[in-house]
Amino acid sequence: MKTADPTMARAINDRLALDLLLEHGPLTATQLRTFTGLSRPTVADLIERLRESGLIERAGETGADRRGPNARLYGLVPGRAHVAGVDLRRDAVHVVVADIAGTETGTVTRPLPPGPDLPAFIAGAVGDALGAAGEGRTAHTVVLGTPGLIHPRTGLASESGVPGGRPDLGPALAGLLGARVIVENEVNLATIAEHRDGAAVGRDDFALLWLDDGIAPGSSSTDGCARRVRRRGRGRAAQVRRRRLSAA
Repeated sequence: MKTADPTMARAINDRLALDLLLEHGPLTATQLRTFTGLSRPTVADLIERLRESGLIERAGETGADRRGPNARLYGLVPGRAHVAGVDLRRDAVHVVVADIAGTETGTVTRPLPPGPDLPAFIAGAVGDALGAAGEGRTAHTVVLGTPGLIHPRTGLASESGVPGGRPDLGPALAGLLGARVIVENEVNLATIAEHRDGAAVGRDDFALLWLDDGIAPGSSSTDGCARRVRRRGRGRAAQVRRRRLSAA
């Protein structure tokens, strides 16, 4: 059985610690050891790495109500990175920017003009939303939800009826923003959102039906995995395919 090399192990430990800080807020080194099961030296090393990278910082102390020295609290640096979510409709573009703690810092909505240079138009909207978050902000990752189908291997988009739409929308947008861009079908993103934060929280399996100018195929999710559902005949859902989707 292949084991993780030291570099991969450090990356896994760092991600675990960041997820815990995101979920619980500031924690002490002792609390991180308790949650992770890692040794004292390993936790000390990951705290130092994350502080040097600017991802966490000291966030006060705890233990004033007991004898002995207070324990240092460590928390995320929310402004260290920003992500943007783009909802591309056939008549408008909606952008929301959030910091790494998930706090919304800027929003922009722009109606789509006829025949726009779509990558440039979206990049401009993302830039305006980032500007609301603070001067000089850039996006680390942009996730774009769009009508139509996205090829699972190439990432190219099918014809969706969006003015100015093009197959290479994702790569073109990435080139303009200098950021990682993930393009995904809107229904699949909605499925993931409902499973994580919406009506399907805590459910192992559920179905989502998207009503727009047509009826989109149903979609379901199990343990964070979205399943693509095809329609056959008169709209009967069939041939459920499972595909893990990663949006961040």
